[in-house]
Amino acid sequence: MSGISQILMSGGLLLQPVLWSWGLNGYGRLGLNNTTNYSSPKQVGALITWSTVAVGRQHSLAIKTDGTLWSWGDNGLGRLGLGNITDYSSPKQVGALTTWSTVAAGQRHSLAIRTDGTLWSWGSGASGQLGLGNFTNYSSPKQVGVLTTWSKVAAALYASLAIKTDGTLWSWGYGGFGQLGLGNTTTYLSPKQVGALTTWSKVAAGQYQSLAIKTDGTLWSWGRNNLGQLGLGSIYDYSSPKQVGALTTWSTVAAGRQHSLAIKTGGTLWSWGYNSGGQLGLGNTTSYSAPKQVGALTTWSTVAGFAHSLAIKTDGTLWSWGYGSYGQLGLGNITNYSSPKQVGALTTWSTVAAGDSFSLALKTTLAL
Repeated sequence: MSGISQILMSGGLLLQPVLWSWGLNGYGRLGLNNTTNYSSPKQVGALITWSTVAVGRQHSLAIKTDGTLWSWGDNGLGRLGLGNITDYSSPKQVGALTTWSTVAAGQRHSLAIRTDGTLWSWGSGASGQLGLGNFTNYSSPKQVGVLTTWSKVAAALYASLAIKTDGTLWSWGYGGFGQLGLGNTTTYLSPKQVGALTTWSKVAAGQYQSLAIKTDGTLWSWGRNNLGQLGLGSIYDYSSPKQVGALTTWSTVAAGRQHSLAIKTGGTLWSWGYNSGGQLGLGNTTSYSAPKQVGALTTWSTVAGFAHSLAIKTDGTLWSWGYGSYGQLGLGNITNYSSPKQVGALTTWSTVAAGDSFSLALKTTLAL
């Protein structure tokens, strides 16, 4: 998730980010200092200094505007990076550094990039997803190699992907469905370059599917495709990147557990893959193997998904759909919805993340 900068407003006011969470709260993944489920957004603490947020299956990570890194929720295998395996239901600082810039969370591992371009990982290494050349678990951040050229990172179920500043794409971990994009189904313990191109700009990782956008606006996918989650009009797995259609107008992509979502440069929202809970937002529960437009609006700006979907419009409103059995849609109930529903009436939402039956989001507030 992209960070948010404090914005100086007229009259000396600052527009500052506040963190909210809702849904299933097992292991304290909502950060609310309890394990109670909530079906409407609840503020995480009183701080107004959050800038970036990411969620795994049962744990959460966030960076503050001062560059410090925080984590909470399920800490099995050390995925919180706190040097132990204790669960925490409220945010805990990971070390004392103030140089964290980007963060991603998988099912049992975590990844982050510092402002100096170094890449770090921790948690489960059982499938090589930490990129450290072994299958070892680590409960504190460990540097992946010595390079200082990492810029973007994504965490899949048991795999990891990253883009360097030179536009090259890299992957490592479990490759059993071809989700590493390396032309095989081999597991790798350290980063391997995906092809030779230097034009990758964005990357997203689902359960076993991977998606990426190039600088020319084309969309590519690879990995498991049994439910059409690659958007290629088929249900065959692919171990190398395949272009999704021929368009050059894709701007944002997100991978859910078994479905995918993307936004085009014109602000339209598209979805494909598994749809049993209505997570595609198409008004039905039919699965699709090629992108389908969600409504006719041209005002979508940010999107996220797991087994439910979340999106923000350019007017700052927040919308959700799909499975709602634990209140993860934030609509005050535990109902599934197959088309987007607005979460409250606020117009100040800026960033959103979807985990296993829970959600986190940032919204802005004015402060002196």
